[in-house]
Amino acid sequence: MNELLATLIFLFAMFALLGSSVWVGLALMGVAWVGMELFTTRPVGDAMITTIWTGASSWTLTALPLFIWMGEILYRTRLSEDMFRGLAPWMRWLPGGLLHTNIAGCTIFAAVSGSSAATLTTVGKMSIPELRRRGYPEYMIIGTLAGAATLGLMIPPSLTLIVYGVTINESITKLFMAGIFPGLVLAGLFMLYIIGWHFVKKDQRPAPEPSMSFGEMMNESRFLIPVLMLVGVVIGSMYLGFATATEAAAVGVLGSLTLAFTQGSLSWSTFCTSLMGATRTSAMIALILMGASFLSLAMGFTGLPRALAAWIDSMNLSPLVLIFSLTIFYIILGMFLDGISSVVLTMAIVEPMIRQAGIDVIWFGIFIVVVVEMAQVTPPIGFNLFVLQGMTRHEISYIARTAVPMVGLMMLMVIILVAWPELATWLPDNIRATPN
Repeated sequence: MNELLATLIFLFAMFALLGSSVWVGLALMGVAWVGMELFTTRPVGDAMITTIWTGASSWTLTALPLFIWMGEILYRTRLSEDMFRGLAPWMRWLPGGLLHTNIAGCTIFAAVSGSSAATLTTVGKMSIPELRRRGYPEYMIIGTLAGAATLGLMIPPSLTLIVYGVTINESITKLFMAGIFPGLVLAGLFMLYIIGWHFVKKDQRPAPEPSMSFGEMMNESRFLIPVLMLVGVVIGSMYLGFATATEAAAVGVLGSLTLAFTQGSLSWSTFCTSLMGATRTSAMIALILMGASFLSLAMGFTGLPRALAAWIDSMNLSPLVLIFSLTIFYIILGMFLDGISSVVLTMAIVEPMIRQAGIDVIWFGIFIVVVVEMAQVTPPIGFNLFVLQGMTRHEISYIARTAVPMVGLMMLMVIILVAWPELATWLPDNIRATPN
């Protein structure tokens, strides 16, 4: 009975605070404060100070602002434009043509950004004008970009995976490894969608691109080499055991600054703007994590997570049924909260449930990222929809409709992960990683 009362109080306080437009991090702290005052005799102020400091000062969390800064540097310099120029000659020969640059560009930039919004903005600003000029259908340009930008949450270094790993105290490097194959498979599904459009909608194809010799293609590809080298150094140093996730992030920042400087696009203004952009984003995520840590402590005192896990265990649900239920839950939750907030808000309750059901926490991290990706392109709070609206001036409803096929492919990706869990677990199980 106490657990039921605690649940009702937590939910009421949460909806009241979020509904009044309080920042998510402060809302989490407010809910935790109410729970501590009602269900414990421990001094709330002392508990809050200790918990939020511990949650914000984790060494593992150091990788987060560094990866964000690396993405900001690439976004605000000419490196992103060079990436499109290097990709275009190789994508033009595929069925669907240069639409594939949306997918390939997002895949590559995701490997040095970790942010869906940064990936969308960077690739969109270089691809949308070019694809429009060549006569590609508007709904395909926007839909493929909206879907492919979510790869920034999956392909390492993923900010969502960092937050998930910190929240459940799991290896960030292992989570990064687990995201590689699923991320590439999802990118492949997006490209198959474009190929299918090419053959089904023959009347919508633009004029073929002018022919280009192999030598010319190789000459244009030189613009892609710097970004690929940066990806190789950052990701390879982690997977080969030379660096932790935090050390690799520091190498990535130095590498991106060096590349931007050597190409002449790094100015003092660009440096300061990128640094402040990374600071604002990192502070926002840190505040959410502080609130989540305090809320987890408050819930622990009520016994709610343990009681819920025991209740789930008593129902004898199979892991498959539990995963299906959580998929629906996170899709609905994602319509109102961003991905990182959804993860930290629910882990205190969901983690005991999945451990009780015997579900691999590394695999679950990849599963939850795929489901959270859908939230980026589903109304009313799909963040990618708002970013695309600002870039294209289309209505949110139009952008959401163009992204419907991509959401369907993400649902297919969930089924693939359930059917072949080794897709996410094989690399972390078979490659020895350096600890965080």
